[in-house]
Amino acid sequence: MGYLETGLRWLLQFFYDVSGSYGLAIILLTIAIRLILAPLTLSQSKSMEAMKALQPEMNALQQKYKDNPEEYQRRVMELYKEHNVNPLSGCLPMLIQLPFLWALFSVLRNFDFGTGFLWLTSLSEPDPLYILPVLSALTTYTQMIMTSADASQKSMMFIMPIFIGYISISFPAGLVLYWVVSNLFSMGQQYLIARRMSPQEGGKA
Repeated sequence: MGYLETGLRWLLQFFYDVSGSYGLAIILLTIAIRLILAPLTLSQSKSMEAMKALQPEMNALQQKYKDNPEEYQRRVMELYKEHNVNPLSGCLPMLIQLPFLWALFSVLRNFDFGTGFLWLTSLSEPDPLYILPVLSALTTYTQMIMTSADASQKSMMFIMPIFIGYISISFPAGLVLYWVVSNLFSMGQQYLIARRMSPQEGGKA
């Protein structure tokens, strides 16, 4: 983690030297990190899209075998095998990304920016207008809608964005800016992957 934090701090300073703005440096650093992790994210996103495609069939099985959970589980596993889907395949890429994201979180949380960006007087202080916390909640909600493949997670699609928005109120603006840009990048990436995995639908659009 120490090496990761040192490397990310160096990259942040490099992008600042290039752009002359810590706000732009955070945006560029976020994009760079997401591009580096793109192969892992791609694998995770494809798994999510495959699970979403099977959701109607899984819902039908759930209704048919609602009084027989053992048979339901057996049928679901057969469905996964038939379509060559591994429900756990999306977890490994996420686990691999975590140390990277924790290191970046630590760097941005403790970095003394000393300067502002757009309406922000300081990226080291919370957003006084609450614009970034609201954006963090909205982008988190939109991203969860785009990636959710389980109807049982509907309550989390409301709880998590509210929680993220709430804690963002007290976080340094630079850290929340990273979260918003990262969410926007993920949304764009997920949209492109969904269109690529649904060529007929994409062609009609």
